[in-house]
Amino acid sequence: MQVYNSWLELKDRYDKLVLGLGNFDGLHLGHQKLISSLVQKARTIGGTPAVFTFVPHPMAVLRPEEAPPLILSPEIKQKMIADLGVEVLIMIPFNIEFSRMGPEDFITMVLHQHLGVHSVFVGYNYTFGYRGMGTPELLKEYGEKLGFEVEVISPVVYKNKPVSSTLIRALIAEGDIAGARELLGYCPIIDGVVVYGEQRGNTLGFPTANLQPGSDYIVPPNGVYSVKVKVNNDLFLGVANIGVKPTFHNNSINRTIEVHLLDYNGNLYGRRIMVYFIRRMRAEKRFNSAGELIAQIQKDISEARRDASGQV
Repeated sequence: MQVYNSWLELKDRYDKLVLGLGNFDGLHLGHQKLISSLVQKARTIGGTPAVFTFVPHPMAVLRPEEAPPLILSPEIKQKMIADLGVEVLIMIPFNIEFSRMGPEDFITMVLHQHLGVHSVFVGYNYTFGYRGMGTPELLKEYGEKLGFEVEVISPVVYKNKPVSSTLIRALIAEGDIAGARELLGYCPIIDGVVVYGEQRGNTLGFPTANLQPGSDYIVPPNGVYSVKVKVNNDLFLGVANIGVKPTFHNNSINRTIEVHLLDYNGNLYGRRIMVYFIRRMRAEKRFNSAGELIAQIQKDISEARRDASGQV
């Protein structure tokens, strides 16, 4: 997949561009439906499947205090988009100047003149342009005038609710990992570089990989989770603790994410790993002694091993 941060000079490089528009945060089932549809369309007409999106999330620029936490890092989202069959990813740096572009100018200048789109795919509730005034109906109106097709993808519905990034964030924030997984089509993921922690896991006999994801990302609530961890291309079962380690700190430190990989021997410091959350096993709690904590960790490990056959 080719990645561009500008739409300029792409019209002559790609014939019959079939373009999906959206933020695609989480790349949930609704997003997957849209992208799969445009990829199939491109294959049918001998065109090029492409996605047009932004970084950072527009709300992070327009109203930072209201910006939603991200479900996926840009790196993971990019790989997942490529895995769906997209050949061109146009990832535009979002800024105030771009936010002032009217929807009509976006259609005529960007989509028609510079990209020469053959077809455009959007979700049923997609908005764009200055103050979000652009709608799928406006796209269709201009598409008829300018000669490109517009496909509006209906929502994927789960338990009478349309699948959305907002709903998925709410489920993750509640610790409903299973519910979030149903809407995403995969396990919620946190990725990051392993950093040095307090080294207490080593003294207890359960060494952990410590992650510090950015504040821009959604993190499940405090508790103990069954996880799978990808190191390079290998998957390991694991147990993750998110919280403040009350047995040792009396809730006086910032939240940490510690992951104990089962059946793994090696040095992970400085390496990027991906943690797939399978389910929340229990709440974080304070133990009266290190011995009690060790006994509970052993129980947690036994329980996590039962998730060995689960898919990520």
